[in-house]
Amino acid sequence: MRTALIIALMCGISVAGVAQTPGELDTSGKLRYHAQRAFSPASIAMSGVKASYLQRTDSPMEWGQGGEGYSKRLGSSVASSGIRAALAFGLDSTLHQDPRYYRSGSSGFWSRTGHALRGTILTRTDSGGETLSTWRLGSAYGAAFISNQWYPDRLNTVRHGLVSGSTRLGFDLVKNVIAEFWPDVKSKLSHRGP
Repeated sequence: MRTALIIALMCGISVAGVAQTPGELDTSGKLRYHAQRAFSPASIAMSGVKASYLQRTDSPMEWGQGGEGYSKRLGSSVASSGIRAALAFGLDSTLHQDPRYYRSGSSGFWSRTGHALRGTILTRTDSGGETLSTWRLGSAYGAAFISNQWYPDRLNTVRHGLVSGSTRLGFDLVKNVIAEFWPDVKSKLSHRGP
C-alpha cells in the first residue's frame, strides 16, 4: 500500500506541471498532452516503478521472476499507458472535451479536495462548459479491459477489468489532488530560507 501511494504521488507530481495551461487546446495540443502523460521520461520511470512493485509481489505469478518477468511487467505497464493515452485522445478529441485539470478558485482543504474529486468525474468542454468526463472514464476502463487480453486467463475477467479501471480512476483522483495543492506546496518550499 505504501509503495502504491509513493507511485501515485510521483505520478501526480510529474504531471502537475501539465495540468491547467491557459487557452484552448486544439487536437494537436491534446495529442501532445496525452503523449506526454504516457511517454515522458517521468511516465516511463513510473512504469518502471510499477513493474518493480509487481515483480516484488510476483503479480501475475505466471510471468515469473528475473529479467524476463520484469520485462513482461514493464512492457505491460508501458503498453497499457499507451493504450489509455490513445483512447483518451480519441474520446476527448471526438467529444470536444478538455483533458486538463483546472485548479479551484476557492480556499480551504475540503473544498479544494472536493473540486479535485469533481474534476475526476466531470471535465470541461472545449467551449468552456462542463460534462461527464467520458474521455477519462472510457480510457480508464477501456485500457483496463484491453490490457487484460495479454494477462493470464485467471486475470482476464470482467471483475479484474472493473477493478483495474477503478484503480486507474483512483490514481487520477490522487493526481488531481496533487495538481490542486502542489503549486502551493512548491511555493512554500521555495520561500523557505536555508
